[in-house]
Amino acid sequence: MNRDQLAARLLERAYLEGDFLLRSGRRSRYYLDKYRFETDPQLLAGLGRELAALVAGHGGEQPDLLAGPELGAVPLAAVTSIETGLPFVIVRKATKEYGTGNRLEGVFEPGMRVCVVEDVVTSGGALLSAVEALREADLHVSAAICVVDREEGGAEAIAAAGIPFKALYTSSQLGVGAASANA
Repeated sequence: MNRDQLAARLLERAYLEGDFLLRSGRRSRYYLDKYRFETDPQLLAGLGRELAALVAGHGGEQPDLLAGPELGAVPLAAVTSIETGLPFVIVRKATKEYGTGNRLEGVFEPGMRVCVVEDVVTSGGALLSAVEALREADLHVSAAICVVDREEGGAEAIAAAGIPFKALYTSSQLGVGAASANA
């Protein structure tokens, strides 16, 4: 699938209309269900290929490591890891209460450069929470990428945190622009 076919398939599989409460607390007339696009093997493979191209072409320092916030971004980080050959870590929402007690799962060394892979960005809150955990572990977040930027302030919040950010698609590129997002 080329990039346009990938976008069409993403919308076909994951675009829902209705009244939705987003993680950001905002209400929306549309929802991009990440689990519906991340569980389609052809779509996931294509997204991995395109996300790997974003990792390679983001400009600045090349990362040593990828990071995927749980739960939604983990399949994306995994497939991007396969495409790039870079290892990845999983960023838990909270420190685990059992076993190792980790918030970051995987192998890493302090000082490594990390590219955060995210699914859908609205306000940027989930991504920035992951960035905080990565920075607390003495990792350098050199970039962040996502599949869809809903164009509702997330890109600006991520930039304000000093992180270069790119999205495969924006909601307006997909034809579901931010102007129609708020109920």
